[in-house]
Amino acid sequence: MPNLNSTDTFTLAGRPVRRMGYGAMQLAGPGVFGPPKDRDACIAVLREAVASGVNHIDTSDFYGPHITNQLIREALHPYRDDLTIVTKLGAIRSDDGAWLPALEPDDLRRGVHDNLRNLGVDALDVVNIRIMGNIHSPAEGSIAKQVAALAEMQREGLVKHIGLSNVTATQIEEAQRIVEIVCVQNHYNLVHREDDALVGQLAAQGIAYVPFFPLGGFTPIQSSALSDVARALNATPMQVALAWLLHRSPNVLLIPGTSSVAHLRENMQAAQLRLSDAVLTELDAIGHAGSERRSHTVTPSRSFSAENLSTRAQH
Repeated sequence: MPNLNSTDTFTLAGRPVRRMGYGAMQLAGPGVFGPPKDRDACIAVLREAVASGVNHIDTSDFYGPHITNQLIREALHPYRDDLTIVTKLGAIRSDDGAWLPALEPDDLRRGVHDNLRNLGVDALDVVNIRIMGNIHSPAEGSIAKQVAALAEMQREGLVKHIGLSNVTATQIEEAQRIVEIVCVQNHYNLVHREDDALVGQLAAQGIAYVPFFPLGGFTPIQSSALSDVARALNATPMQVALAWLLHRSPNVLLIPGTSSVAHLRENMQAAQLRLSDAVLTELDAIGHAGSERRSHTVTPSRSFSAENLSTRAQH
């Protein structure tokens, strides 16, 4: 398995992290709910990721719930000094697996303590506040109450750094008036390009941008042009889609998820791909075409069911 290029890093929470990270969401059971079918396989994936050079793991205690954090602790605790674990708050799970908003200050405090307990740490490296918005796209509205609550826990020493997820540029600016923001995690990939301008704005401020669903999420990226590029590069379409993100901007950090060692290795190999200017131009055209198609598509209705958050998603 190729090791990640140690020079291809970006500073997150005061540490240089390798830009190819790992997302733990798929370690939970179907619908990101309950235990995995093969716990030993999940442990193996986590250990293989770190052995390959990954030092940025994305998780949440509402994955399972509690499952992914418990797996991370079992596989990796005591944690390496250079490992940055980023978790998120903003939801809880009902008994039937539904995703329910949990954004009141008391909810956030309970979430912080759940993460601390299940990860086995005294303070959390980075906590993202996941705003529900329109499920996988942001919606305007004040987030000051949530940010202030997490900032208070930062002052108490429970949280080291704070990030945001599923937010608008206006919400980021509002949060920055309260506390330093070290990362933003939004829906973004080769064909979902609404945050193009935001990526650059954050790069200028030295803030990490972490795309969720980098491979398309519930509707994996499908494009004949992408497949043609992949064949020419002797790579898979998903490897090319990940490589495009790494080329997109130096502040982009990837967290593709999987519960398979073989798939993990395939994802990691994307960090070795080098895309020429001509290839990048061809791939950019795919994204612009996708944006034009979505402009004529009706936005789906809001739902928090587990069905809409299946493990097909590459978070």
